[in-house]
Amino acid sequence: MLQAQKKPVHIYMEANPNPNSLKFVVNFMLTDEGVSFDYPDEKSTENSQLAKELFNFAAVERVFIASNFVTVTKNDGVEWPEVQDFIRDHIRQYLESGKPAIDVVLDKDPLFDENDSEVVKKIKGILDEYIRPAVEQDGGAIIFHSFQDGVVKVLLQGACSGCPSSTVTLKAGIENLLTRMLPDDVKTVEAEGV
Repeated sequence: MLQAQKKPVHIYMEANPNPNSLKFVVNFMLTDEGVSFDYPDEKSTENSQLAKELFNFAAVERVFIASNFVTVTKNDGVEWPEVQDFIRDHIRQYLESGKPAIDVVLDKDPLFDENDSEVVKKIKGILDEYIRPAVEQDGGAIIFHSFQDGVVKVLLQGACSGCPSSTVTLKAGIENLLTRMLPDDVKTVEAEGV
């Protein structure tokens, strides 16, 4: 009789600008490209058993899952060297068992909506092409929220949520790029729910 082979899971850890967040990078995709899931507390984990289990660690305050990584944000009462190996090992064991990181199937691209105005389509395209990869590199995500009267509102998730550098990223990076690329439309960029 054949035995099921364990999926080889390799994880390395990356620091990011948020000292309370650590990015656990996996050797395969956990979600579709450009799709992310933010869990600010255990109550929000209904579609991720992995996120739910990570909240069993007393130090864990937030879990974020995107493409090929899990970003965990810890509380201030503990240092990363005290908990990082336990969290990494738990993620590895969970994924080696073959269980999915996310228990949801998307039937359409959550980024684009055919009812969006041309300006909103351009804003979302710029965010997706230029901003998302850089923000994901730092263990977070940026999601379009709204656009009205020249103001673009975005949601910052993962390591970006509560990061000391997020205001600089928002104003110096994202706002600069959008106002330069769409000068007739975009005047300012604000973070929603920060």
